[in-house]
Amino acid sequence: MSASLALTHLVPLAKEVDENKVTPGVLGFIVFAVMALAVWGLMKSMNRHMGKVDFKEAPEPGASDEAVPSGGKASPAKG
Repeated sequence: MSASLALTHLVPLAKEVDENKVTPGVLGFIVFAVMALAVWGLMKSMNRHMGKVDFKEAPEPGASDEAVPSGGKASPAKG
């Protein structure tokens, strides 16, 4: 099938499209698909990094054992 024959078959399809409408076309779809893949990759990376985070608060190096952590109850005295 030659290119000119293919174009003659596609011309009626092109005329059916309203010339006053603007559509994103193939380039718009490709840009949207690339952005969707990028967001998916970033979310996957974020989940992996958030899984490595330890949310337990470490005691300060200069704090004594008798210090009461904020929001916690004091433990009974040992002895």
